[in-house]
Amino acid sequence: MSTFKKVSLAVLILGSLVTCKETDKVPQNKISETTISKTQKDFPGNYVTKEYHQRNEGYDWIAIAVREKGPNTIGISVRSRADKKRPTCTLDTKAYKVNDSLFSSVVNGVAVMFTFHKGILNISTERPEQEAALQFYCSGGGNFTGDYERIEGDLDRSQIDPTLFTKTLELQGIGFLVSSKAGNNEKVLEILPYGLEIDNSAIKLAIEGSIVEVEVEDLNSDGFPELLVYMSSDGSGSYGEVIGYSVNNGKSISPVYMPPITQDQKLSKGYMGHDEFSIIETSLVRRFPIYKDGDNNANPTGGIRQIEYKLEDGEASRLFVIKNSIDFPEL
Repeated sequence: MSTFKKVSLAVLILGSLVTCKETDKVPQNKISETTISKTQKDFPGNYVTKEYHQRNEGYDWIAIAVREKGPNTIGISVRSRADKKRPTCTLDTKAYKVNDSLFSSVVNGVAVMFTFHKGILNISTERPEQEAALQFYCSGGGNFTGDYERIEGDLDRSQIDPTLFTKTLELQGIGFLVSSKAGNNEKVLEILPYGLEIDNSAIKLAIEGSIVEVEVEDLNSDGFPELLVYMSSDGSGSYGEVIGYSVNNGKSISPVYMPPITQDQKLSKGYMGHDEFSIIETSLVRRFPIYKDGDNNANPTGGIRQIEYKLEDGEASRLFVIKNSIDFPEL
């Protein structure tokens, strides 16, 4: 059982102050359940359309990068050629295990199936007419369904779209396009809001580390959403950070302050990174393993610490305030 699931079970048993909200239910697929692998560890890698092998002749191509995200989760990044024209398709999502060769995700309200078989990744929807919902992520009316062949090594960096992460979220009529790109010796986070009455200007920030996930929710119940970007530092520590923005009465957005965990001596005792963040109802919940003296980075033995934050109005800006914390022993 994963650490996250262990903690969730403990939360239910101990009656924590927060409860899990409903997630999208992924319908089962009708594809054959032929087993070709014991674990998704066999699946991570780069998969390409057949045109990739003719890229030096000017052909357009699409690639799917598959990365392991957990015991039953993989990350899917759809990228394409971008050296000669606008990228064909761009998407980041997570897919969850259905059986040993099949993973499923909900993309733009449609269940998308990722089936692995002998070095081929097939991407499909349950019904052909549902493919139209995937055109949002591609240009020219296309979509990214079809077969992809696994290749050895990295993709051609001279041609591939430099976007590291991209996701669009919307709540209460206000949306955000969140992306990050590799620039000249730096990474840049860009947030493009839409639906605001006065200021929809793009926000660009130089960042260190990588975007893990983004979420939106009305955390202060004022009728307007907050955007949270979860960051992780590069390297073995994977120290977490939250970059947040709050909508001001539907007109503009302002940064939200997240105090460093190191400001609290008690709660930061035993902290060595590996944070997980998630919104549960109107709380931001942070979880991380607790390290005892002598523990190495790969083997914490002190259990799990869970911290609950609430969004409040401060003197200069809105900020997250710690409301509750619980330490769970390793189950």
